[in-house]
Amino acid sequence: MEISGYTTAGGIGVEVSTSDVPETVLEEVVSTLGERRGGVLSSGMEYPGRYSRWHLAYIDPCLEIVARGRRISARALNARGKVVLPAVVTCLLAAGKPTGEPSDEHIEIYVAESEDLLPEEMRSRRPTVFTALREVIAAFRGDDEHLGLYGAFGYDLAFQFEPIRQVLTRPADQRDLVLHLPDRVMVIDRKRETSKEYRYEFTVDGVSTSGLARSGESVPLPSAPPEVPADPERGTYAEVVAAAKEKFVRGDLFEVVPGQVFHAPCTDPASFYRGLRHSNPAPFEFLFNLGEGEHLVGASPEMYVRVSGDRVETCPISGTIARGSTPVEDAEAIRTLLSSVKEESELTMCTDVDRNDKSRICVPGSVQVIGRRQIEMYSRLIHTVDHIEGRLRPEFDALDAFLTHMWAVTVTGAPKTWAMQFIEDHEATTRRWYGGAVGFVGFDGTMNTGLTLRTAQIRNGVAMVRAGATLLYDSDPEAEERETELKASALLGALAAVGVEEVPAVPGLPPAERPGEGMRVLLVDHEDSFVNTLADYFRQQGASVVTLRHGFPQTMIEEVAPDLVVLSPGPGWPSDFGAADLVAALYERRLPVFGVCLGLQAMVEQAGGELELLSAPEHGKRGLVRRLGDSALLAGLPEEFTAARYHSLHAKQAGVKGFTTSALTPDGAVMAIEDPVNRRFAVQFHPESILTAQGGAGAKVIANVLRLTRTAAAEVKGR
Repeated sequence: MEISGYTTAGGIGVEVSTSDVPETVLEEVVSTLGERRGGVLSSGMEYPGRYSRWHLAYIDPCLEIVARGRRISARALNARGKVVLPAVVTCLLAAGKPTGEPSDEHIEIYVAESEDLLPEEMRSRRPTVFTALREVIAAFRGDDEHLGLYGAFGYDLAFQFEPIRQVLTRPADQRDLVLHLPDRVMVIDRKRETSKEYRYEFTVDGVSTSGLARSGESVPLPSAPPEVPADPERGTYAEVVAAAKEKFVRGDLFEVVPGQVFHAPCTDPASFYRGLRHSNPAPFEFLFNLGEGEHLVGASPEMYVRVSGDRVETCPISGTIARGSTPVEDAEAIRTLLSSVKEESELTMCTDVDRNDKSRICVPGSVQVIGRRQIEMYSRLIHTVDHIEGRLRPEFDALDAFLTHMWAVTVTGAPKTWAMQFIEDHEATTRRWYGGAVGFVGFDGTMNTGLTLRTAQIRNGVAMVRAGATLLYDSDPEAEERETELKASALLGALAAVGVEEVPAVPGLPPAERPGEGMRVLLVDHEDSFVNTLADYFRQQGASVVTLRHGFPQTMIEEVAPDLVVLSPGPGWPSDFGAADLVAALYERRLPVFGVCLGLQAMVEQAGGELELLSAPEHGKRGLVRRLGDSALLAGLPEEFTAARYHSLHAKQAGVKGFTTSALTPDGAVMAIEDPVNRRFAVQFHPESILTAQGGAGAKVIANVLRLTRTAAAEVKGR
């Protein structure tokens, strides 16, 4: 254990004990946060230059600071907090007038609005509840990188700076700010590969916390949730989009980000947090027990404000598309996202507003876009992100950086004041924590905060999830409504999965279906580079596979005794492998056959058809395949789908006798043939390629072959 000490700028003595702890301490804190105050902050993403993996946790803080409107209070949460409270009382009284007589456990003040007209450059210094926070930070000022205030900042705090006409009724239990002063902090740093615990002792006016217990109030969780409110009716959000489009036409708004609220039961916030971290890792993952039976659980993708030294950073997110089910589909989605003029416009406006906010407090010329339209991928969504930095002018600090961005344009719109008024006029309920921030304000001048997005506010066993979409004049109401539902689905899915064990599914198929179970496949390898993947696709469907290189003795066919023979792709022509003799032998034995690429070409030649060279080879190219009519082989695939092409040869439709041609390319190349009666099927494309993975197309083709082979065999046996 290492012990060090210092005296803060306000004369508070601080002793720090540092020791190594096992990483399991994080899980211990998470389990405790169900019923006791505290918080966990973690980062589950690694983006070089932007995010790294770390975890921080605390339990039973000694003191809390709470704001409701312009009233801000400090409360000692245990005997240790009573020692510290007098220093905080002095800070609060310097910022406002007390609403009652302070006690040894509690003080509340009211910060009145200023009648002075301040220039916009000094906007962050207007008298607000942050004036009191600034006094507290100044009194505790020191070089410790972990000591500070942790918690949540609510959306309504912006109204202390912006002249918004309030329309919605504020609930009696709504708090606009809850910050904790922890005296025991656990930090796991993946980059430094350290796991440390920091314990703090404070001395105020000669009185020390040393020897006093670190304790806190415990509030039991509800055993069963009450009735869960109904979600919004479909079409309600689309009406808000239509109203916004009228504002765009008038020029009142450039963009706006209204949201809607969904609900779900949640009686176990800790399990929800664990599941969310697993299913939806994000740069800002958090679980806070804010007291009074209220929890915040979230996995936010967006930095709000981060300050280190004089450097201030933000990472506005705008531009969203749903993820695909495979990396290839993800790549197509990214291509679509980056090609969208609308999505680019959304992010451009957000970044221009963000740069404007920084220019208020940063050194002239220091505000720079250091990353433009960078891709960030989450469990269900892909976003485009800009990364912006500036250098604070000497007269400003981290709190100024925080306040000048209130709130991020990505959750409000532009112009901000008019957008926030639209939100107040059109959302059904107050935002509470949504659109605000969570994180850490350090007494050493640093700050690390994330926007309160993808967040559930949990009270009395009910989780409230709000999600919004960035609206522009060219927004489609139904599409924007679906985007809010998609954004909320990550949290709602994690809530629904609490206590449910995940069972992996075979891509492209219902989890329980494996049509190859009990079947034996002989795979003939024509010196192909993809044969093992092809074999794996059949094994995924439950079949056992024996692979033999071409030219094997035909007597081995009886030894293997296959239920299905697969003719693999390969280079050259079928005649290079003597394929005609093998195909004839298989047909003579009345064995089911499935040909892929060169395998199809061998079956076409066996049927008397002719092969031709393409005008240009198609190697590793994405091809459009059009299904013709009702095809048993291509059942479950759309009429048009994308597949991988690796061939120079092709067959013309008219030359394939005895088969039905069930798929073509737009230029007439045969892509699939089938003869269900004789159990003969073939495709020219590669079902095992990543380019055929969209919608599980390749897996479905393999499953169909096995299913058709099994069904036809049963029919033959029945006759």
